[in-house]
Amino acid sequence: MKLYTGIDLHSNNNYMGIMDHRGKKVFSRKNTNDSEAVLEALAPYQDAMEGVVVESTFNWYWLVDLLMEHG
Repeated sequence: MKLYTGIDLHSNNNYMGIMDHRGKKVFSRKNTNDSEAVLEALAPYQDAMEGVVVESTFNWYWLVDLLMEHG
């Protein structure tokens, strides 16, 4: 099953949503802006992940770098 993730990044937290190819919500959660918290939330879904989009007005570099480093 293909999954898609959207992350709404704020200055000190983010809201993450994962949906399947039909648009059904698989996972959603508010996280702190902590690398370990983000990776932990994505880990169970990583193998099926087709793409990740990040919405942010600033400070997105650390998150995009983290995601790229972890495939």
